Amino acid sequence: MGDAETWEKTTNALRDAMEDFGLEYVVNEGDGAFYGPKIDFHLTDSIGRTWQCGTIQLDMQLPEKFDLTYTGEDGLKHRPVMIHRVVYGSIERFIGILIEHYAGAFPAWLAPTQVRILPITDKHVAYAKELNDKIFALGLRVYLDDRNEKIGYKIREAQVQKIPYMLVIGDKEVEEATVAVRRRSEGDLGAMKAEDFIAMLQKEIAEKK
Repeated sequence: MGDAETWEKTTNALRDAMEDFGLEYVVNEGDGAFYGPKIDFHLTDSIGRTWQCGTIQLDMQLPEKFDLTYTGEDGLKHRPVMIHRVVYGSIERFIGILIEHYAGAFPAWLAPTQVRILPITDKHVAYAKELNDKIFALGLRVYLDDRNEKIGYKIREAQVQKIPYMLVIGDKEVEEATVAVRRRSEGDLGAMKAEDFIAMLQKEIAEKK
């Protein structure tokens, strides 16, 4: 659609924009949309596959077809340029790419559940619930597993479900107002004050590690 001069003009505009930002790019001749050239953004996953996700398309054809105009500072009518922008493509497809990239082991900032609290017995549940409420109030995604199951089973299940952090609560933790921290990727990190663990997690989330 459109003439060669218009295509050349819009292609050069996109090329100039990328060069102004210092972006590396590869030209795929003949790969534009039917109404104009486009920039496709490709992501590389953990096993080297590339996925086309975001795109910006420059369209000078549809404003012409629909006879779109705007009044410029000079008081005259001008023809606008239409920009089609897609950030992720299909959100379901993008989430599928994320799941494959991380193999389900999301970093803490992205994980649906960031912390799972695991009381060892019923007598530890009250402190665990208090801790759960405190962490939840800070906007963190926490889940209290107070089922009547052995602690080893709870830990294994959380590990299989790829929860980033587990907080084991027993007699010592209740008495000393601490938490026994387990990180999915490293195992036992030892005892911490609850405030110190929360600060560590918040820092990790803020830095998107």
